[in-house]
Amino acid sequence: MTEQLTEEDRQKLEDRLFELRQEHRDLDDIIRRLTGQPDVEELQLKRFKKRKLKLKDMITKLENELIPDILA
Repeated sequence: MTEQLTEEDRQKLEDRLFELRQEHRDLDDIIRRLTGQPDVEELQLKRFKKRKLKLKDMITKLENELIPDILA
């Protein structure tokens, strides 16, 4: 059974979620630009992609925390 979030906790999660989504979009832009370059450093590109996937997982986790448990 999960506890209800306080309004302050909910706001903190929403703020963090906004930051993560922004970083995810920024990385998407960076990856898109780097992919179009002929002399792209593959290791750096892989690091950006790995970070983007990690951010997506974090975003999903926070979204799930914000969604009320329908079965409760």
